[in-house]
Amino acid sequence: MAEKNYSILLSLGNYLLRYKRVLVGAGIALVFTAAVTLSMGQGVRLIIDNGFIAGSSEELNRTALLIIAIACFMAVGTYVRFYLVSWLGERVSADIRRDVFNHLITLHPHYFESNRSGEIMSRLTTDTTLLQTVVGSSASMALRSTLTFIGGLIMLLVTNLKLSGLVLLCVPVVLVPILLFGRRVRTLSRDSQDSIADVGSYAGEIIQQIKTVQSYTQEKFESNAFGNHVENAFEISRQRIKQRALLIAVVITLIFSAIAVMLWVGGNDVINGTMTGGQLGAFVFYAIIVAGSVATISEVVGELQRAAGAAERLIELLNVETEIAAPASPTTLLLEGNDAQITLRDLSFSYPSRPDDNALDGLNLDIQAGQTIALVGPSGAGKSTVFELLQRFYDPASGSIKLAGVDIREVDPSELRAHIGVVSQQPTLFSGNVWHNIRYGRPDASDAQVHAAAQAAFAHDFIMQLPKGYDSDLGEQGVRLSGGQRQRIAIARAILKNPEVLLLDEATSALDAESEQKVQRALESLMQNRTTIIIAHRLATIRNADVIAVLEQGKLIAQGTHDELLLSSPLYRRLSELQFQSSAES
Repeated sequence: MAEKNYSILLSLGNYLLRYKRVLVGAGIALVFTAAVTLSMGQGVRLIIDNGFIAGSSEELNRTALLIIAIACFMAVGTYVRFYLVSWLGERVSADIRRDVFNHLITLHPHYFESNRSGEIMSRLTTDTTLLQTVVGSSASMALRSTLTFIGGLIMLLVTNLKLSGLVLLCVPVVLVPILLFGRRVRTLSRDSQDSIADVGSYAGEIIQQIKTVQSYTQEKFESNAFGNHVENAFEISRQRIKQRALLIAVVITLIFSAIAVMLWVGGNDVINGTMTGGQLGAFVFYAIIVAGSVATISEVVGELQRAAGAAERLIELLNVETEIAAPASPTTLLLEGNDAQITLRDLSFSYPSRPDDNALDGLNLDIQAGQTIALVGPSGAGKSTVFELLQRFYDPASGSIKLAGVDIREVDPSELRAHIGVVSQQPTLFSGNVWHNIRYGRPDASDAQVHAAAQAAFAHDFIMQLPKGYDSDLGEQGVRLSGGQRQRIAIARAILKNPEVLLLDEATSALDAESEQKVQRALESLMQNRTTIIIAHRLATIRNADVIAVLEQGKLIAQGTHDELLLSSPLYRRLSELQFQSSAES
């Protein structure tokens, strides 16, 4: 398991190799600093033997200047090492974060239905930040300590073989607890990251639904529930910290006990004349260097374990394969003269979360280019599923969808969606100003084109009444606008995109009667010479559709005009009577 975790860390080396020059520079600075640090031991030997013991002021002055020079070289090397390694940490973290996000936005919608957005965000932010800390700090400390540990051992052997034997006997005693505690820390680190993700996911959901929480006066309940999540995360973190603290305490005890033994043995050798005071001073210096290196490595091991857990979670995201992929040799859609004819043949589909429940069952439907067709039927009839499949958010279990005679599975999903404009019942707006939200349909549009789209959607007047007009920030999900205003912004976005196929999911449902009339006229103008599919819950809004298709339990049971269906379809007639009766009563 340990090999697997560290191999995951090594797999991130590809990101480091993108910056070979910086990596080489950091490596040179690392080796240089380690070598200069080790040379300080010889300065200690010289200042004791040639200065203190020899009683030579001249040698003392010369050696003191040498130590100062070594310290200056050490400072320069440390500056270069710290800067380059920290730069690498920040750069690699940014690259991983970008790559994970770029991969996420290509995944099929089902992935986000089965994985909580809060957990995904935790991986994208917390885990990448942890990797930045490790690459930019902990990994550097581990490499530096490893170099000084090896160099220190060599210098110990050169200085005194007998005392070096004692050091080598102590090394396994120190490494055993590192390995034992490290395994426990690794498990707790992964649990800690998961618990933090749970906290973020829970908080995000509650904040997003704050009106519902307050409407049902569940503030106290949610506060207690969130507190339980926080305490659970804290308890796991406490256990992890406890294990790391125990590891550090045990290592320090063992290391300095070993140094005490070496001082005792070495002190006797100095008294007996078999070793000089300078040699003992240098040996103690190297012993402290080695001990400090081991202590640092034992501390960094915990960070590396956490990083391994974070890297594993990020690699999992990067390895998720989208179920909706572009074909190896995609077919180009040629919609000359808006020839956007749509054909649904024997279409069957079940959502992955409900595999035994057919959303569509052998659906056949022909939609002529430039035709407006309305889909009606009770909830669960499959209307929204048709929209999902047309945009290829899912692939059907059987059957086919063709646009302009081309099976949409043979087309790159991005190209397919570029020809489709969508206005949903609950429009999606983004944090940002009006320009950004309307231009989302066409980022290269000029200001004049944005104004024209807004005017066509009857949104220009209310936009100009906002505090900063088109520069006004709409807040998260457009929270600063009314439902009708959000819908008109979404309609302006679709108008600006100017697609060949329009998908309207009850696009005027959130508007008052006056605004609905205006937007309906705008939509009628927009729908000219375009293939338009409307999901209609209010039948009064689709009386003028070229064709009305009646769906029930994923099947097409009738189609025709409004008047034809009143005579031929009992379901349509019942839906119509219920709606118009309700309207008359109100």
